Amino acid sequence: MLSPEVAHDVTLASLRVAERLGMLRLMAGSPVSDPVEVMGLKFPNRVGLAAGMDKQGNTVDAFGELGFGFVEVGTLTPRPQPGNASPRLFRCIPQQAIINHMGMNNPGIDRGVENLSMRRRFRGVLGVNISKNKVTPNDEARIDYLACLRAVWEVVDYVTINFSCPNVPGVCELAKAETAADLLAALKSEQANLSQETGRYVPIVMKVSPDTSEQQIHELAHVFLDCQLDGLICTNTTISRTGVEDHPSAAEKGGLSGAPLYNRANETLEAFAADLHGSIPIIGVGGITSAQQAVEKLRLGASLVQLYTGFIYKGPALVRECAQALRQAAMESHS
Repeated sequence: MLSPEVAHDVTLASLRVAERLGMLRLMAGSPVSDPVEVMGLKFPNRVGLAAGMDKQGNTVDAFGELGFGFVEVGTLTPRPQPGNASPRLFRCIPQQAIINHMGMNNPGIDRGVENLSMRRRFRGVLGVNISKNKVTPNDEARIDYLACLRAVWEVVDYVTINFSCPNVPGVCELAKAETAADLLAALKSEQANLSQETGRYVPIVMKVSPDTSEQQIHELAHVFLDCQLDGLICTNTTISRTGVEDHPSAAEKGGLSGAPLYNRANETLEAFAADLHGSIPIIGVGGITSAQQAVEKLRLGASLVQLYTGFIYKGPALVRECAQALRQAAMESHS
């Protein structure tokens, strides 16, 4: 039996082959059309693939063929990073959950950009999730984030700042309000410079942790509004083990995703939405395993949703079901 990580790699390789042979469109059908404009970008539909699935940026076309309206690649760091020691990926199948301690393993920003620069048929929105290298001290983190922002500028539609991953020591420390404000100010300044130089605007999104306290949410919301953040993703994985306490892998290090995260992610989403008052669009992610749960994210204040663990357990059918349900919900809200 393949380990979860090997199974993941084999699946992505198989998807790439199936895409090249034209088999994925036959299997998934035409993507659901539900055009919506968010952050100044035109999304074909409201369902995206969360970061962490395609860490190299070489499977974007395949995921597009499976019906995703947008795909987020990464996390990518300035230099190649092997990640944490194996085993580092654990499936909690009865709970429809995953514990991952991958440690942002990736080929580095240059290779990622090279992969993304190759001829691409995907017509949806492309995002890239970036972070600092593990060996980079936090007081130099902005150098890494700025380097990544510059590197991906010409090949992506939006950039997500990952400062909430629990699998790399020190990264979550960047989410303290003062530190986050300094980092975001530097990124927004560089965004303005690059926009002027290139004539194109690439939105900056930040991805927050579901383990953020109520006080932190208030403080970060204030920072995001002051710095005119373009978008917010709620949420990353959690260090909580609520819902998988009895699973043999519960004691493993890493972030928990999947069904047990749903309520906690929703609470974080709702709290940020209340503080942001619609000024910053939110992408809701965390625990979606049904179309109804995707619609609930919109009701709580999200404009778009992303799938990851639910997609692993439910397959491509979940993408179509969520996209159709979100289209219907949007039509009803405007009628």
